[in-house]
Amino acid sequence: MDYQTILEKVSKAVAPLTGEGKVADYIPALANVNPNKYAVCIDSIDGNLYAVGDADERFSLQSITKVFSLAMCLSIKGEELWTRVGKEPSGTAFNSLVQLEVEGMPRNPFINAGAIVLADVLLTSFPDPEARFLSFVRELCGSDTVDYNLEVAHSERETGYLNAAIVNLLKYHKKIERDVEEVLAFYFKMCSIEMNCKELARAFLAFANHCRFDYAGVSLTLSQVKRINSVMQTCGFYDEAGEFSYLVGLPGKSGVGGGIAALYPRRYSVAVWSPRLNSKGNSVMGMKTLELLTTETMESIF
Repeated sequence: MDYQTILEKVSKAVAPLTGEGKVADYIPALANVNPNKYAVCIDSIDGNLYAVGDADERFSLQSITKVFSLAMCLSIKGEELWTRVGKEPSGTAFNSLVQLEVEGMPRNPFINAGAIVLADVLLTSFPDPEARFLSFVRELCGSDTVDYNLEVAHSERETGYLNAAIVNLLKYHKKIERDVEEVLAFYFKMCSIEMNCKELARAFLAFANHCRFDYAGVSLTLSQVKRINSVMQTCGFYDEAGEFSYLVGLPGKSGVGGGIAALYPRRYSVAVWSPRLNSKGNSVMGMKTLELLTTETMESIF
């Protein structure tokens, strides 16, 4: 498959969408990102890399990092993890309080409430969870310079009133153990990690490879990797997860920094970045890029 030619064709096809959507300006540090940036990269199991656009420029991963925290928590807790967070699609916005108030437990690990529970699990499992998480992420993506963006993390904390409400509601329902401020600070810090599309595609290749998963001491069985992929498929795009499955047909995860990472099992991982978001919080050009990619290649899990 000539992925380079396909990526170039797809990038030209999505170019007319450049002005659609808006950046995540409710996070002040992300409001300053150039909204016209665009990149897409495929990292294949056979060792080839294909890229178009600003694929070497780093951006804030935001909720994409929830896949990494889920991997760590599943390796620590195993099936016990699902007693603290569910694995069902939410059908509501990623920062919604409604279901949590009624049900008392987050629907899945990729909505904000679920990811905050994961942050609490990591805080209670390691003496230095920030260093442990960063070490794992760096080994996944193959770069020792990937790091937290403290400006972004601070910016999120300064305006994170809804997430503050979520963490307090979780504490009320006894779903977190540590201090609410400590949990919230770590959650924002994880979301602030920056990568470029080449690094992000490499990080997700571990979930596509279907071989031994062991990075920086985080070990998962093939069955656990399969389950992470299934949660990505059903919950990776919040209340647009069904639309993504319908149009793209790959497990994946989006972030309000404009990034999307997805994978085609046993073949490749793909990362795309375009900061302008639709009303659901997903990249307009990123969603279209992946739709056209699987249409052109006729490769999806369905």
